[in-house]
Order: sequence, then structure tokens, then C-alpha cells
Amino acid sequence: MLDLPDDLGQLRTLERLALIILRDIRLRIDEVEKRQAAMRPVRVLPDGPGWVVSYLRERGHRVPDAVHIGDCSLAGPNKAAIGREEARRALAEGTVRGCDICRPETELGIPG
Repeated sequence: MLDLPDDLGQLRTLERLALIILRDIRLRIDEVEKRQAAMRPVRVLPDGPGWVVSYLRERGHRVPDAVHIGDCSLAGPNKAAIGREEARRALAEGTVRGCDICRPETELGIPG
């Protein structure tokens, strides 16, 4: 705990100073966040399907395995294009996993 004075005038002055410092800190935080966001790579989705689901073969049947961003090389040859909402729904419901490499849940805004 700080050793603060008992004088109301001094306490009001300290309060104003603390608010000014807090404002400056928040402004600096905003600047740093904007600078870091500008440095983060932006992924451009491919021209083809934006999302695909890859399939495994089990006893002669196709079984959904994972959702991928459309250009992910790990999707393999057994895949089908799906829409954004279908991809979100499949990941949110847990019916398929998200690819560990292309991380479609990040692009879809699903907390992981």
C-alpha cells in the first residue's frame, strides 16, 4: 500500500496525475497493438474453395477427418469443398477436427 498524504488537495493532485499517466499508458498500448497487428502476416484465401473437408477410408467408406483452408496441402486427394458456415458448424460441433497445420478455426474465428 502506498503511503499517501491525508491532505485532500494533494490527493486530488495525485489522482489527476494518475489519470494522466493511465491515459498515456493506454495510448501507448494502442500504438503497440496497431504496430504489432500491422506486422502480423495476413493470409489471403485461395481462389478455389475457401474450405475443404478431408476424408479417410474406413472399410470402404469415406469418413470425414478434418477441415482445412482450401489450399492446405495436407488435405490430400480425398476431399470436398464446403462453405464457410458448414466448416464453422463442423468444427464447433466437433464432428471433425481442424487441421493442425493450416488452423482453419483461427481463420473462422472459433476459439481453440
